[in-house]
Amino acid sequence: QLQLVESGGGLVQPGGSLRLSCAASGLTVDYKSVAWFRQAPRKEREGVSCISPNGGFTNYADSVKGRFTISRDNAKNTVYLQMNSLKPEDTAVYYCAARRNYCSFYVSGYDYWGQGTQVTVSS
Repeated sequence: QLQLVESGGGLVQPGGSLRLSCAASGLTVDYKSVAWFRQAPRKEREGVSCISPNGGFTNYADSVKGRFTISRDNAKNTVYLQMNSLKPEDTAVYYCAARRNYCSFYVSGYDYWGQGTQVTVSS
């Protein structure tokens, strides 16, 4: 059974940076795509970024392109989301999720989810 645990969230000022981590245990994530989703209050959960099993392909929502970077270290069984130039509208609970095969931003396509980490961007 694959377990995912997010960490690294917190309070940051607009323009600041955070790095989120998604640590996997139980199973390796070597053969899985891993995505970051976020959900703001009273909003639908939306895809933020996704990375392919070997890291060769990445995808980003238009709202975060140029500001966020997804990466993975399969030796550590961990996926990261570096978030720069943060905006108040980035405030949300951030979740990581994993699935076999290719990247997708469809929530229903993911088999494994973490519990989320809160990111608050406010002055």
